[in-house]
Amino acid sequence: MAQNYKDELSGVETTGHEWDGLRELNNPLPKWWLYLFYVCIAWSLVYYVLYPAWPLGKTYTKGILGYSQREELDTKMAAAKAGQAKYLTAIAAKSVDEIQKDKDLLGFAMAGGRSYFNENCAACHGAGGQGAKGFPTLADDVWLWGGSASDIYRTIQHGIRSDDGDTRGTPNVGMTAFGKDGILTREQIDQVTDYVLSLNGKSTDATKVAAGKTVYDENCAACHGDQAQGAVAAGVDGVGAPPLKQANWLYGGDKAALVETVTNGRAGVMPAWSKRLDDATMKSLAVYVHNLGGGK
Repeated sequence: MAQNYKDELSGVETTGHEWDGLRELNNPLPKWWLYLFYVCIAWSLVYYVLYPAWPLGKTYTKGILGYSQREELDTKMAAAKAGQAKYLTAIAAKSVDEIQKDKDLLGFAMAGGRSYFNENCAACHGAGGQGAKGFPTLADDVWLWGGSASDIYRTIQHGIRSDDGDTRGTPNVGMTAFGKDGILTREQIDQVTDYVLSLNGKSTDATKVAAGKTVYDENCAACHGDQAQGAVAAGVDGVGAPPLKQANWLYGGDKAALVETVTNGRAGVMPAWSKRLDDATMKSLAVYVHNLGGGK
């Protein structure tokens, strides 16, 4: 059984605990620490009475003050919405071009548009609008459906090849699958992709390029243009065919990627956001995207 001893040097009695000849002194806690501890206990008891504290099944003690963080948040949110209301009403009433010319509305739309973009668009187009394979960059000057603020607004509203009645392009109909549908042979696909590569300085096979140009003129020029300049459907319905004479490729611009594109076609779809977002939100998004750096 452990025995208590009085330490000879300090004069303090030990607790009776001993480890390898070392005895634990039974020093009392400092009085300031004890007083602070008692104050904390007293404060906690007061807090339990004044504020919500103890769970009671499906409810909880409400406290004398009846304070609720949820109600406080609701109050702050209501106040924030009331402060935003005049701007949102003005944005909904004006065109995107008019919003761009109003300094106060532009600042509000840009701030809101950034938030809406991160919530709804960044998953596909990237946080900074940099795009990804199959999802276009929104910070450059290539706009298949028009890059003005009003064009972007219309695209956001009705989508691209979506089920909206006013969608850009034909719903669920994209580029023809020339190989899959048996329109072109493998040799013709090989030739026309070499022709496209030659437009970008990546092919020097003169025989293939010459044959590929014939294939291109007969099958591709109607959409992509006789000079491969593309067809931007700005403000009107159209095919939105990309230019092929630049290093900006949505699905890749090497030989293998081009062969896959010509063989199986492409049919990117963007949803019509008018079914999910209100008008002020879509206009704020259009203004924000237009100002990312590549808007016309």
